[in-house]
Amino acid sequence: MKRLLALAAGVAGLWAVLRRRYGRSAPAVEEGSPADDLRAQLAESRAAEADADVETPAPAVAESELDSRRRDVHERARQAIDELA
Repeated sequence: MKRLLALAAGVAGLWAVLRRRYGRSAPAVEEGSPADDLRAQLAESRAAEADADVETPAPAVAESELDSRRRDVHERARQAIDELA
């Protein structure tokens, strides 16, 4: 009889601990919480960045200027390789 009573008390205690630990519901989120405000600000900034990226045109550069830059870069790379060797 004592064992049965001890087992019942143990089960009741375990049930109380588990109920207390896992039985709590999530706290209610208030309307206008700081997290919601930050999410709204983040969405606005992302939308503004997306609009700015779409509207930015690439600068026009002449073909001859690109060729001269390309040659200059290749020449500096060759010099660096020669210095390392």
